[in-house]
Amino acid sequence: QVQLVESGGGLVQPGGSLRLSCAASGSIFNINAMDWYRQVPGKQRELVATISSGGSTNSADSVKGRFTISRDNAKNTVYLQMNSLKPEDTAVYYCHAAIETKTWGVRRNLDAWGQGTLVTVSS
Repeated sequence: QVQLVESGGGLVQPGGSLRLSCAASGSIFNINAMDWYRQVPGKQRELVATISSGGSTNSADSVKGRFTISRDNAKNTVYLQMNSLKPEDTAVYYCHAAIETKTWGVRRNLDAWGQGTLVTVSS
């Protein structure tokens, strides 16, 4: 079993900052890419930022220069530092990880998702 637990969401004023965290736990052999997605009611979930196991990153044009994704492999944790927040950043943010498990010598790949954390940007 693998679990992703997110934290750090909340209410912030426009121009403010928040830092999201997502910790993976369970029967983890290796974690490949880790990502942050967000979703607004009535819209599709969109990829915000991604980071490889080696630290290469990419992010959506809408957040470039404002959001930074990072990870601590020793802690199986991914972070999203969000600066200069705008009302249009309001959404539920989900973390995702591509995880390898190894049980009785058998490797399996699975996609794990966090439960989501609400970020509201409003004055």
